[in-house]
Amino acid sequence: MSVKITMIGTGYVGLVTGACFAEIGHQVICVDKDIAKIEKLHQGIMPIYEPGLDELVMRNVKNGRLKFSTDVEASAKGRDAIFLCVGTPPHPETGAADLKYVYAAAVEVARGLDGFAVIVTKSTVPVGTNRQIFEIASKYAKSKDYVAVASNPEFLREGAAITDFLEPDRVVVGAENQSAAKLMRAIYEPIVSEDVPFVETAIESAEVIKYAANGFLAVKLSFINEVSDLCEAVGANVSDVARGIGLDKRIGSPFLHVGPGWGGSCFPKDSMALHRTAKDYGVTMRLIESAIVANDERKLSMADRIKKHCDDSLQGKRIAVLGLTFKGQTDDMRESPSLVIIPQLQREGATICAFDPSHPEGVDGMLPGVTVCKTPDELCVNADALVVMTEWREFRSYDYQSFAKSMNKKIAIDLRNLLDEKTMITAGFESYHRLGE
Repeated sequence: MSVKITMIGTGYVGLVTGACFAEIGHQVICVDKDIAKIEKLHQGIMPIYEPGLDELVMRNVKNGRLKFSTDVEASAKGRDAIFLCVGTPPHPETGAADLKYVYAAAVEVARGLDGFAVIVTKSTVPVGTNRQIFEIASKYAKSKDYVAVASNPEFLREGAAITDFLEPDRVVVGAENQSAAKLMRAIYEPIVSEDVPFVETAIESAEVIKYAANGFLAVKLSFINEVSDLCEAVGANVSDVARGIGLDKRIGSPFLHVGPGWGGSCFPKDSMALHRTAKDYGVTMRLIESAIVANDERKLSMADRIKKHCDDSLQGKRIAVLGLTFKGQTDDMRESPSLVIIPQLQREGATICAFDPSHPEGVDGMLPGVTVCKTPDELCVNADALVVMTEWREFRSYDYQSFAKSMNKKIAIDLRNLLDEKTMITAGFESYHRLGE
Protein backbone atom coordinates (compact mmCIF):
# COMPACT_ATOMS: atom_id res chain seq x y z
CA MET A 1 0.00 0.00 0.00
CA SER A 2 1.47 3.33 -1.09
CA VAL A 3 0.77 6.14 1.39
CA LYS A 4 0.88 9.87 0.67
CA ILE A 5 3.26 11.36 3.24
CA THR A 6 4.49 14.88 3.97
CA MET A 7 7.58 15.53 6.08
CA ILE A 8 7.78 18.94 7.79
CA GLY A 9 11.48 19.72 8.21
CA THR A 10 14.46 18.50 6.15
CA GLY A 11 17.08 18.05 8.83
CA TYR A 12 18.67 14.75 9.80
CA VAL A 13 15.38 13.16 10.79
CA GLY A 14 13.03 14.66 8.21
CA LEU A 15 15.18 14.24 5.11
CA VAL A 16 16.48 10.76 5.93
CA THR A 17 13.04 9.51 6.98
CA GLY A 18 11.34 11.06 3.95
CA ALA A 19 13.86 9.57 1.53
CA CYS A 20 13.55 6.16 3.19
CA PHE A 21 9.74 6.30 3.08
CA ALA A 22 10.04 6.96 -0.65
CA GLU A 23 12.49 4.10 -0.97
CA ILE A 24 9.95 1.63 0.48
CA GLY A 25 7.27 2.79 -1.95
CA HIS A 26 5.44 5.79 -0.49
CA GLN A 27 4.75 9.15 -2.16
CA VAL A 28 6.65 11.77 -0.15
CA ILE A 29 6.89 15.56 -0.05
CA CYS A 30 9.67 17.00 2.12
CA VAL A 31 8.92 20.57 3.23
CA ASP A 32 11.19 23.24 4.67
CA LYS A 33 10.77 27.00 5.12
CA ASP A 34 14.42 27.50 4.17
CA ILE A 35 14.14 28.37 0.47
CA ALA A 36 17.89 28.02 -0.13
CA LYS A 37 17.87 24.52 1.37
CA ILE A 38 15.02 23.39 -0.87
CA GLU A 39 16.69 24.89 -3.93
CA LYS A 40 19.86 22.96 -3.13
CA LEU A 41 17.87 19.76 -2.72
CA HIS A 42 16.35 20.32 -6.16
CA GLN A 43 19.93 20.55 -7.43
CA GLY A 44 20.90 17.33 -5.65
CA ILE A 45 22.94 19.13 -2.97
CA MET A 46 22.38 17.63 0.49
CA PRO A 47 22.06 20.03 3.45
CA ILE A 48 23.55 17.41 5.80
CA TYR A 49 26.37 14.89 5.69
CA GLU A 50 24.99 11.36 5.86
CA PRO A 51 26.62 8.42 4.02
CA GLY A 52 24.48 7.25 1.10
CA LEU A 53 21.84 9.94 1.47
CA ASP A 54 22.57 11.77 -1.80
CA GLU A 55 22.16 8.60 -3.86
CA LEU A 56 18.98 7.66 -1.99
CA VAL A 57 17.44 11.10 -2.48
CA MET A 58 18.29 11.42 -6.15
CA ARG A 59 17.09 7.90 -6.96
CA ASN A 60 13.67 8.59 -5.46
CA VAL A 61 13.42 12.06 -7.00
CA LYS A 62 14.10 10.46 -10.37
CA ASN A 63 11.43 7.78 -9.91
CA GLY A 64 8.90 10.42 -8.85
CA ARG A 65 8.31 9.28 -5.28
CA LEU A 66 10.15 12.16 -3.58
CA LYS A 67 9.45 15.88 -4.02
CA PHE A 68 10.37 19.09 -2.19
CA SER A 69 8.41 22.21 -1.25
CA THR A 70 8.49 25.32 0.92
CA ASP A 71 4.70 25.52 1.29
CA VAL A 72 3.49 23.73 4.44
CA GLU A 73 -0.24 24.32 3.96
CA ALA A 74 -0.27 23.24 0.31
CA SER A 75 1.78 20.16 1.14
CA ALA A 76 -0.78 19.10 3.75
CA LYS A 77 -3.63 18.89 1.24
CA GLY A 78 -4.62 15.46 0.06
CA ARG A 79 -2.09 13.66 2.26
CA ASP A 80 -2.61 10.63 4.47
CA ALA A 81 0.04 11.46 7.05
CA ILE A 82 2.05 14.56 7.92
CA PHE A 83 5.19 13.99 9.98
CA LEU A 84 6.50 16.81 12.17
CA CYS A 85 10.31 16.70 12.11
CA VAL A 86 11.17 20.20 13.32
CA GLY A 87 13.67 21.16 15.99
CA THR A 88 12.98 21.04 19.72
CA PRO A 89 16.04 22.87 21.09
CA PRO A 90 16.60 23.06 24.85
CA HIS A 91 15.64 26.24 26.64
CA PRO A 92 18.92 28.00 27.53
CA GLU A 93 17.91 28.45 31.17
CA THR A 94 15.69 25.49 32.09
CA GLY A 95 16.84 22.79 29.67
CA ALA A 96 13.20 22.04 28.82
CA ALA A 97 12.39 21.29 25.18
CA ASP A 98 11.30 24.41 23.27
CA LEU A 99 8.15 23.40 21.38
CA LYS A 100 7.39 26.62 19.50
CA TYR A 101 8.43 25.15 16.14
CA VAL A 102 6.35 22.03 16.69
CA TYR A 103 3.24 23.98 17.59
CA ALA A 104 3.73 26.47 14.75
CA ALA A 105 4.02 23.59 12.29
CA ALA A 106 0.86 22.01 13.71
CA VAL A 107 -1.08 25.21 13.05
CA GLU A 108 0.06 25.46 9.42
CA VAL A 109 -0.57 21.78 8.77
CA ALA A 110 -4.06 21.98 10.25
CA ARG A 111 -4.96 24.95 8.07
CA GLY A 112 -4.00 22.99 5.00
CA LEU A 113 -5.95 19.82 5.74
CA ASP A 114 -8.77 19.11 3.31
CA GLY A 115 -9.67 15.69 4.66
CA PHE A 116 -8.71 13.15 7.31
CA ALA A 117 -4.97 12.89 7.99
CA VAL A 118 -2.73 11.74 10.80
CA ILE A 119 -0.33 14.32 12.22
CA VAL A 120 2.65 12.25 13.33
CA THR A 121 5.27 13.59 15.71
CA LYS A 122 8.79 12.47 14.82
CA SER A 123 10.40 15.29 16.75
CA THR A 124 11.42 14.29 20.26
CA VAL A 125 8.84 15.94 22.53
CA PRO A 126 7.93 15.77 26.24
CA VAL A 127 4.94 13.89 27.57
CA GLY A 128 1.68 15.65 26.75
CA THR A 129 2.90 17.32 23.56
CA ASN A 130 0.96 15.12 21.15
CA ARG A 131 -2.29 15.79 22.98
CA GLN A 132 -1.54 19.50 22.78
CA ILE A 133 -0.87 19.13 19.06
CA PHE A 134 -4.29 17.49 18.70
CA GLU A 135 -5.95 20.41 20.48
CA ILE A 136 -4.12 22.97 18.33
CA ALA A 137 -4.80 21.16 15.07
CA SER A 138 -8.46 20.63 15.93
CA LYS A 139 -8.80 24.35 16.54
CA TYR A 140 -7.30 25.44 13.19
CA ALA A 141 -8.52 22.65 10.91
CA LYS A 142 -11.70 23.12 8.89
CA SER A 143 -13.15 20.14 10.75
CA LYS A 144 -12.11 18.29 13.89
CA ASP A 145 -12.89 15.07 12.03
CA TYR A 146 -9.89 15.79 9.80
CA VAL A 147 -7.44 15.43 12.68
CA ALA A 148 -5.79 12.46 14.37
CA VAL A 149 -2.36 12.31 16.00
CA ALA A 150 0.31 9.70 16.57
CA SER A 151 3.67 9.65 18.30
CA ASN A 152 6.36 7.88 16.28
CA PRO A 153 9.79 8.45 17.87
CA GLU A 154 12.90 8.03 15.74
CA PHE A 155 15.95 5.98 16.67
CA LEU A 156 18.39 7.00 13.95
CA ARG A 157 22.12 7.24 14.58
CA GLU A 158 23.87 9.93 12.59
CA GLY A 159 26.30 8.26 10.23
CA ALA A 160 24.17 5.11 10.08
CA ALA A 161 20.71 6.64 9.74
CA ILE A 162 19.64 4.96 6.49
CA THR A 163 20.48 1.48 7.75
CA ASP A 164 18.81 2.26 11.08
CA PHE A 165 15.60 3.19 9.27
CA LEU A 166 15.51 0.31 6.81
CA GLU A 167 16.72 -2.29 9.34
CA PRO A 168 15.36 -1.06 12.69
CA ASP A 169 15.31 -2.83 16.04
CA ARG A 170 11.66 -1.87 16.41
CA VAL A 171 9.01 0.59 15.26
CA VAL A 172 7.25 2.45 18.07
CA VAL A 173 3.87 4.10 17.54
CA GLY A 174 1.66 5.73 20.14
CA ALA A 175 -1.91 6.27 18.94
CA GLU A 176 -5.46 6.08 20.28
CA ASN A 177 -7.38 6.71 17.07
CA GLN A 178 -7.83 3.32 15.38
CA SER A 179 -7.69 4.79 11.89
CA ALA A 180 -4.40 6.45 12.78
CA ALA A 181 -2.99 3.22 14.17
CA LYS A 182 -4.07 1.30 11.06
CA LEU A 183 -2.44 3.87 8.76
CA MET A 184 0.82 3.77 10.74
CA ARG A 185 0.93 -0.01 10.42
CA ALA A 186 0.42 0.35 6.66
CA ILE A 187 3.25 2.89 6.42
CA TYR A 188 5.75 0.62 8.14
CA GLU A 189 4.44 -2.67 6.75
CA PRO A 190 7.35 -3.02 4.26
CA ILE A 191 9.96 -3.11 7.06
CA VAL A 192 8.06 -4.72 9.95
CA SER A 193 8.65 -8.45 10.39
CA GLU A 194 9.06 -11.10 13.08
CA ASP A 195 12.50 -9.66 13.76
CA VAL A 196 11.28 -6.04 13.67
CA PRO A 197 8.33 -5.69 16.04
CA PHE A 198 5.68 -3.00 15.64
CA VAL A 199 5.31 -1.68 19.19
CA GLU A 200 1.91 -0.03 19.57
CA THR A 201 1.39 1.91 22.79
CA ALA A 202 -0.51 4.73 24.41
CA ILE A 203 0.62 8.17 23.26
CA GLU A 204 2.31 8.98 26.57
CA SER A 205 4.24 5.71 26.55
CA ALA A 206 5.66 6.42 23.09
CA GLU A 207 6.72 9.88 24.22
CA VAL A 208 8.53 8.46 27.25
CA ILE A 209 10.16 5.62 25.27
CA LYS A 210 12.27 8.01 23.21
CA TYR A 211 13.53 9.99 26.20
CA ALA A 212 14.07 6.87 28.30
CA ALA A 213 16.09 5.19 25.54
CA ASN A 214 18.42 8.14 25.05
CA GLY A 215 18.65 8.75 28.79
CA PHE A 216 19.68 5.14 29.38
CA LEU A 217 22.34 5.28 26.66
CA ALA A 218 23.69 8.55 28.06
CA VAL A 219 24.00 6.92 31.49
CA LYS A 220 25.75 3.92 29.92
CA LEU A 221 28.28 6.17 28.18
CA SER A 222 28.96 8.18 31.33
CA PHE A 223 29.36 4.92 33.23
CA ILE A 224 32.05 3.49 30.95
CA ASN A 225 33.86 6.84 30.92
CA GLU A 226 34.03 6.77 34.71
CA VAL A 227 35.11 3.12 34.64
CA SER A 228 37.96 4.16 32.32
CA ASP A 229 39.21 6.57 34.99
CA LEU A 230 39.12 3.76 37.52
CA CYS A 231 41.04 1.52 35.12
CA GLU A 232 43.80 4.09 34.83
CA ALA A 233 44.02 4.42 38.61
CA VAL A 234 44.29 0.68 39.28
CA GLY A 235 46.25 -0.42 36.21
CA ALA A 236 43.41 -2.12 34.34
CA ASN A 237 42.54 -1.78 30.63
CA VAL A 238 39.13 -0.28 29.86
CA SER A 239 38.91 -1.99 26.47
CA ASP A 240 39.24 -5.38 28.13
CA VAL A 241 36.78 -4.38 30.84
CA ALA A 242 34.24 -3.12 28.31
CA ARG A 243 34.50 -6.35 26.33
CA GLY A 244 34.23 -8.43 29.47
CA ILE A 245 31.05 -6.77 30.67
CA GLY A 246 29.61 -6.21 27.20
CA LEU A 247 29.54 -9.94 26.48
CA ASP A 248 26.99 -10.24 29.26
CA LYS A 249 23.70 -10.30 27.33
CA ARG A 250 22.04 -8.32 30.09
CA ILE A 251 24.44 -5.45 29.40
CA GLY A 252 25.48 -5.68 25.75
CA SER A 253 28.52 -4.16 24.06
CA PRO A 254 27.03 -1.12 22.24
CA PHE A 255 27.71 2.24 23.89
CA LEU A 256 30.58 0.91 25.97
CA HIS A 257 33.16 2.84 23.96
CA VAL A 258 35.21 5.24 26.04
CA GLY A 259 35.54 8.83 24.85
CA PRO A 260 35.83 12.50 25.75
CA GLY A 261 32.12 12.86 26.55
CA TRP A 262 28.86 12.48 24.67
CA GLY A 263 27.30 15.14 22.48
CA GLY A 264 25.16 15.52 19.39
CA SER A 265 21.61 16.60 18.76
CA CYS A 266 19.95 13.97 20.97
CA PHE A 267 21.68 12.82 24.14
CA PRO A 268 22.42 16.21 25.75
CA LYS A 269 19.08 17.73 24.77
CA ASP A 270 16.98 14.68 25.57
CA SER A 271 18.71 13.99 28.88
CA MET A 272 18.08 17.57 30.00
CA ALA A 273 14.47 17.40 28.83
CA LEU A 274 13.90 14.07 30.60
CA HIS A 275 15.33 15.48 33.80
CA ARG A 276 13.19 18.59 33.46
CA THR A 277 10.01 16.62 32.76
CA ALA A 278 10.63 14.48 35.82
CA LYS A 279 11.04 17.59 37.97
CA ASP A 280 7.84 19.07 36.57
CA TYR A 281 5.97 15.94 37.67
CA GLY A 282 7.66 15.79 41.07
CA VAL A 283 9.79 12.75 40.19
CA THR A 284 13.45 12.46 41.19
CA MET A 285 15.78 10.95 38.57
CA ARG A 286 19.20 11.00 40.19
CA LEU A 287 20.87 8.75 37.63
CA ILE A 288 20.17 10.94 34.64
CA GLU A 289 21.07 14.06 36.62
CA SER A 290 24.39 12.51 37.60
CA ALA A 291 25.10 11.44 34.02
CA ILE A 292 24.62 15.02 32.83
CA VAL A 293 27.00 16.37 35.48
CA ALA A 294 29.54 13.61 34.84
CA ASN A 295 29.50 14.35 31.11
CA ASP A 296 30.10 18.06 31.61
CA GLU A 297 33.01 17.30 33.92
CA ARG A 298 34.35 14.70 31.51
CA LYS A 299 34.81 17.19 28.71
CA LEU A 300 36.70 19.63 30.91
CA SER A 301 38.90 16.84 32.27
CA MET A 302 40.04 16.04 28.73
CA ALA A 303 41.64 19.47 28.46
CA ASP A 304 43.50 18.79 31.71
CA ARG A 305 44.63 15.43 30.34
CA ILE A 306 46.04 17.02 27.18
CA LYS A 307 47.83 19.62 29.27
CA LYS A 308 49.34 16.90 31.46
CA HIS A 309 50.79 15.07 28.46
CA CYS A 310 52.29 18.34 27.21
CA ASP A 311 54.58 18.75 30.27
CA ASP A 312 51.79 20.43 32.25
CA SER A 313 51.89 23.57 30.11
CA LEU A 314 50.02 24.57 26.96
CA GLN A 315 51.41 28.09 26.79
CA GLY A 316 52.66 28.66 23.25
CA LYS A 317 51.99 25.04 22.25
CA ARG A 318 50.51 24.16 18.87
CA ILE A 319 47.92 21.39 19.20
CA ALA A 320 46.72 19.49 16.13
CA VAL A 321 43.18 18.15 16.48
CA LEU A 322 41.80 15.30 14.36
CA GLY A 323 38.02 15.62 14.19
CA LEU A 324 35.64 18.32 15.36
CA THR A 325 32.18 16.77 15.09
CA PHE A 326 30.55 15.06 18.05
CA LYS A 327 31.15 11.64 16.46
CA GLY A 328 32.56 10.20 13.27
CA GLN A 329 30.73 9.86 9.95
CA THR A 330 28.67 13.03 10.46
CA ASP A 331 29.09 16.79 10.04
CA ASP A 332 27.08 17.54 13.19
CA MET A 333 28.84 19.90 15.61
CA ARG A 334 25.98 20.17 18.09
CA GLU A 335 27.20 19.69 21.69
CA SER A 336 30.46 18.25 20.39
CA PRO A 337 33.14 17.71 23.04
CA SER A 338 35.45 19.79 20.83
CA LEU A 339 33.32 22.86 21.60
CA VAL A 340 34.28 22.58 25.28
CA ILE A 341 37.76 21.09 25.09
CA ILE A 342 39.29 23.34 22.44
CA PRO A 343 38.30 26.69 24.06
CA GLN A 344 39.75 25.40 27.34
CA LEU A 345 43.01 24.57 25.57
CA GLN A 346 43.03 28.07 24.08
CA ARG A 347 42.50 29.62 27.50
CA GLU A 348 45.58 27.72 28.66
CA GLY A 349 47.60 29.39 25.89
CA ALA A 350 47.48 26.77 23.13
CA THR A 351 47.14 27.47 19.41
CA ILE A 352 44.78 25.04 17.71
CA CYS A 353 44.77 23.69 14.18
CA ALA A 354 42.15 21.11 13.22
CA PHE A 355 40.95 18.88 10.42
CA ASP A 356 37.58 17.17 10.04
CA PRO A 357 36.72 15.01 7.00
CA SER A 358 33.15 16.37 6.81
CA HIS A 359 34.34 20.01 6.65
CA PRO A 360 31.48 21.19 8.92
CA GLU A 361 30.08 24.64 8.29
CA GLY A 362 30.30 27.47 10.81
CA VAL A 363 33.45 26.35 12.62
CA ASP A 364 34.85 29.88 12.59
CA GLY A 365 31.86 31.10 14.60
CA MET A 366 31.78 28.13 16.98
CA LEU A 367 35.54 27.89 17.53
CA PRO A 368 37.06 31.32 16.89
CA GLY A 369 40.81 31.34 16.51
CA VAL A 370 41.05 27.74 15.33
CA THR A 371 42.92 27.17 12.06
CA VAL A 372 40.88 24.69 10.03
CA CYS A 373 43.02 22.70 7.61
CA LYS A 374 41.66 21.67 4.22
CA THR A 375 43.64 18.44 4.17
CA PRO A 376 45.14 16.24 6.91
CA ASP A 377 48.60 16.62 5.37
CA GLU A 378 48.97 20.17 6.65
CA LEU A 379 47.55 19.48 10.11
CA CYS A 380 50.63 18.42 12.04
CA VAL A 381 53.23 20.81 10.65
CA ASN A 382 55.16 22.22 13.64
CA ALA A 383 52.62 20.77 16.09
CA ASP A 384 53.56 19.93 19.67
CA ALA A 385 50.85 17.28 20.09
CA LEU A 386 48.27 15.43 18.02
CA VAL A 387 44.83 14.89 19.60
CA VAL A 388 42.32 12.41 18.18
CA MET A 389 39.01 14.05 19.08
CA THR A 390 36.53 12.13 16.89
CA GLU A 391 36.37 8.47 15.85
CA TRP A 392 36.32 8.86 12.06
CA ARG A 393 37.03 5.44 10.54
CA GLU A 394 39.33 6.93 7.91
CA PHE A 395 41.68 8.19 10.61
CA ARG A 396 42.96 4.62 10.95
CA SER A 397 44.43 4.76 7.43
CA TYR A 398 46.26 8.11 7.70
CA ASP A 399 50.02 8.38 7.20
CA TYR A 400 51.10 8.90 10.81
CA GLN A 401 54.74 8.51 9.90
CA SER A 402 54.41 11.64 7.77
CA PHE A 403 52.56 13.37 10.60
CA ALA A 404 55.31 12.56 13.11
CA LYS A 405 58.08 13.80 10.81
CA SER A 406 56.43 17.22 10.53
CA MET A 407 55.87 17.75 14.28
CA ASN A 408 57.95 19.67 16.81
CA LYS A 409 57.16 17.16 19.54
CA LYS A 410 55.95 13.71 18.64
CA ILE A 411 53.11 13.27 21.14
CA ALA A 412 49.77 11.62 20.30
CA ILE A 413 46.76 11.76 22.63
CA ASP A 414 43.91 9.50 21.54
CA LEU A 415 40.64 10.47 23.20
CA ARG A 416 38.74 7.75 21.32
CA ASN A 417 41.14 4.80 21.68
CA LEU A 418 40.91 4.58 17.91
CA LEU A 419 44.53 3.86 17.03
CA ASP A 420 47.18 1.34 18.06
CA GLU A 421 50.16 2.14 20.29
CA LYS A 422 52.60 -0.14 18.47
CA THR A 423 51.63 1.36 15.11
CA MET A 424 52.02 4.92 16.39
CA ILE A 425 55.41 4.29 18.02
CA THR A 426 56.62 2.55 14.85
CA ALA A 427 55.42 5.61 12.89
CA GLY A 428 57.81 7.78 14.90
CA PHE A 429 55.75 9.08 17.81
CA GLU A 430 57.72 9.23 21.06
CA SER A 431 54.61 8.80 23.19
CA TYR A 432 51.04 7.67 22.55
CA HIS A 433 48.36 8.03 25.20
CA ARG A 434 44.93 6.34 25.34
CA LEU A 435 42.05 6.49 27.80
CA GLY A 436 41.54 3.92 30.53
CA GLU A 437 44.94 2.23 30.34
